[in-house]
Amino acid sequence: MTITAASMQKDVYKEFHSRAYHPDVTEVYANYTSRSGKLSNVENCDKVAFVGLQYFIKSYLEEEWNAFFNTDKAVAVANHKRIMSAMLGYSVDVKYLEDLHDLGYLPLRIKALPEGTLVPYLVPPMTIVNTKEGFQWLTNMIETVLSCENWPIQTSTTTSVAYLSVFKEFAEKTGLPMDFVPFQGHDFSFRGMFGKQAAAMSGFGHLASGLVGTDTIPAVLFAEKYYGANVDQELVGCSVDATEHSVTCSWIMEGEIEFFRYLMREQSPKGILSVVSDTWDFWTLVTDYLPQLKEEILQRDGALVIRPDSGDPVKILTGFSVSPVSDYAELFDNQNAAEQEAIREGYEAYCWNSKYYGCEEESRVELEACEVKGLIECLWDIFGGTVTDKGFKLLDEHIGAIYGDAITLPRQRQILQRLMDKGFASKVVLGIGSYSYQYVTRDTHGSAVKATSVVKNDERVAIFKDPKTDSKKKSAKGLLKVERYNGELVLIDDVSESEEKEGLLEVVFEDGKLIKETTLAEIRATIDSQI
Repeated sequence: MTITAASMQKDVYKEFHSRAYHPDVTEVYANYTSRSGKLSNVENCDKVAFVGLQYFIKSYLEEEWNAFFNTDKAVAVANHKRIMSAMLGYSVDVKYLEDLHDLGYLPLRIKALPEGTLVPYLVPPMTIVNTKEGFQWLTNMIETVLSCENWPIQTSTTTSVAYLSVFKEFAEKTGLPMDFVPFQGHDFSFRGMFGKQAAAMSGFGHLASGLVGTDTIPAVLFAEKYYGANVDQELVGCSVDATEHSVTCSWIMEGEIEFFRYLMREQSPKGILSVVSDTWDFWTLVTDYLPQLKEEILQRDGALVIRPDSGDPVKILTGFSVSPVSDYAELFDNQNAAEQEAIREGYEAYCWNSKYYGCEEESRVELEACEVKGLIECLWDIFGGTVTDKGFKLLDEHIGAIYGDAITLPRQRQILQRLMDKGFASKVVLGIGSYSYQYVTRDTHGSAVKATSVVKNDERVAIFKDPKTDSKKKSAKGLLKVERYNGELVLIDDVSESEEKEGLLEVVFEDGKLIKETTLAEIRATIDSQI
């Protein structure tokens, strides 16, 4: 990135705005708000996790802009003028940037709620305003990059909080030890993200929720760089010894039993060892090879985790049931609706009171007993375990299961619900991938930055957006204040200047400096107190 890039982290049209504001406007006040959950990837979502602002402040407002201010003025603005002039077709006047360089800092004030706060829709977690006359253009000039750098982390954190909440729900229902819950959702999204920076940002959102399982190393580096985390002093993120198909295939001549023995004896004799187990015949491995390895597994100092990686994760982990209603019991109220969803998902309906997959006699397939039971029940049959204080079966500590592919939020609930219906505690680890974390947009939570107040001719003027063609885009009005009533955050808009100084929004950045810093540990604690 060139030294003048900070001034070009915006849409082209904003170059014109330093000249387009009314000449008498000296201050522009704006807010960032998630406006609607209509398109949310989380069912019945009513709050968005506010996380990521400190990263934006440190990386962009401080690091990138300090490079601008620490460079000779002529050099600092030269590339900006070259690029913008070429894109707009005329010689761009960069005096406004030269004036900013002469000032020597970013005259902005940002107020915000504590990171980790779960914020209701239409309540702004942050506001931003210029602190010096002549720089009213600056507030909304950074709108583009402010939105771009904040909504993805918040969206991933909100998604991760939803996963964590469901894991907690079923741990409480089945008596699963709560200290296992942070390890149940594992971030496998790195390879599917839109570049390594997106992986780091989204991966941090995963960690911020309180889930600690991750294979996204850049997320841990992100946490240390921007949020005071330290892997030497706290559990930031963790993973385990694990295989992949290429590793398994290298043992094609010796076979999987020898492969398992080699790993357990020579390379990973203690701790958690996760082995991808469907390279060839998954159910043969489960019903034949694992019983042969039973005593070695039970004597090992640690847990062997079986990892299926293909097929329907719900069926692989929990088995087949005789009715689609059972498959979708937590989502639908009647047989017909459940069957329609089964068809939509590409599954054939399961014949009532049948052990067959498919209802047409010529096409139906008889299921093996292990398939009907599913992996968790098969592992119980082989290795046994204990019973929780809620009366649910808990797999022996030497054996476990992880499914790391295609675990959407609905599937997560299906898996845990069906395990509970079968009498099992929810001892299973589920991988969360790029579909869950990247199949989202800024519209997922309707996140937007909008100006709501200006100072014009030394008078405060409330402004607002209210398109007649789309009422959902109506903005707040005037200066804003956030308070808590009956335990819920609420927005009070069009308040006086003295009232704006009150409320829950606190100054976190002012005139080029981070004023209030938070840590990953504090964010996790804040989220934990709300779910």
